Amino acid sequence: MPPAPDDDRRRLIPIESTAGSGEMAALEFGPDNRAIDILLLHANGFNARTYRQALAPLGAALRVLAVDLRGHGLSRLPTPTTHHAWKVYADDLLALLRALGAPPRVLAGHSMGATACLLAAPHLTDAGNIALVLFDPVVAGEAVYADSTGALAWDQPLTQAALRRKATFASRTEAATAYRGRGAFKTWPDAVLQDYLADGLRETPDGSVTLACAPAWEAANFAAYAISNPYAGFAAAAGRLRVLRAETGSTCSVTEQSATTRWPGIRMETVAGTTHFLPMERPDVVQAALRDAVR
Repeated sequence: MPPAPDDDRRRLIPIESTAGSGEMAALEFGPDNRAIDILLLHANGFNARTYRQALAPLGAALRVLAVDLRGHGLSRLPTPTTHHAWKVYADDLLALLRALGAPPRVLAGHSMGATACLLAAPHLTDAGNIALVLFDPVVAGEAVYADSTGALAWDQPLTQAALRRKATFASRTEAATAYRGRGAFKTWPDAVLQDYLADGLRETPDGSVTLACAPAWEAANFAAYAISNPYAGFAAAAGRLRVLRAETGSTCSVTEQSATTRWPGIRMETVAGTTHFLPMERPDVVQAALRDAVR
């Protein structure tokens, strides 16, 4: 496991989950002599360290734990694609909370990680004491989940694009050059890209580097997006849930008006000038929302 910067600490946390047991990697910020204030789950294909620019400043006063989901970053958990669904990430989250022994004050997530929080919300112990802050969760229209057959949608564009993704590079420099200013990384500051690559690439025996999240696993996640219905999470977390949507290309089909009408108490807002990669583009917004939730 590569060393972490001085302002954060690496952890490997054993978990026993329905999808297979192993060790979940985590990056921790802030004082270790207090309970965990914030626990964050990342988006598909990324890792905990991708969010370091947003989370590290919070460590001046708060204890923050960001984890590598199954099949991502430095986690050591099996990745069977048979019968895969995003429910596995909710199960892993619940297993992690059991392993930690106490819930965080705030549960946060981005994209797929945010949806995992919604899927876990109806099953959270001490749920009434946990605030949820979600950054552009992937939430399709309810009809999409109703029509799902439970089969992975391998033919959809995002799935096919992930399967075509280049997995191996001669060096970290080559990978950074290939990503910088392109595709999903188009709006990312370079520091965020470097943080993503730090744990998003693994060294190989021949000196090259390969993606920590294998393209086949990333593709399976895209293919499984419609299998696990997260709508029960809105009702379960109403009154302590805040959702920040992207202004452009949001993956959250639930609008501000429909959310507040259907689930009174939910705070939902659109962050001007952002895309789906809101946490990378506006770390200040992330910090403010998380601090507010802790308070």
